[in-house]
Amino acid sequence: MKVRHRARIVALQALYEIDITDHDPEVVLQQRLAYKPLPQAGRDFACTLVQGIIEHRADLDALIQDNAPEWPLDQVSVIDRNILRMAIFEFVVGGNTPVKVAINEAVELAKLFGSDSSGRFVNGVLGAIVSKGVGSSHWEGAPTVPVESR
Repeated sequence: MKVRHRARIVALQALYEIDITDHDPEVVLQQRLAYKPLPQAGRDFACTLVQGIIEHRADLDALIQDNAPEWPLDQVSVIDRNILRMAIFEFVVGGNTPVKVAINEAVELAKLFGSDSSGRFVNGVLGAIVSKGVGSSHWEGAPTVPVESR
């Protein structure tokens, strides 16, 4: 399994816990990283995902809601919601992950951790966002992951 894929899994697990509890995000992330050790590039990527998603959560959630209006955000499963946040963060906010890669990774994570319909749901929402031309220009000054840590 590639380092960035493993880092996404660690980030998703941390985001899930953060979303359903009041645990400190930094503590949660460090516990996840201790449990699933990653090379430094993977650690950096997981940290960028978690910190960036927490920082931009309101904007990411608004984008999800705009593109899945029939699903109130509190009715979207915690896993699906966080997978969508990660993918959108990667290609809209971070801007360093190709859209196809972010969507493929999101669908794979949805199939692995979500329900039977999660993959289709995630793909549909992300496809709607892409079809509207939403891109990294929407969030100026967003954090980026250096190319060498990919």
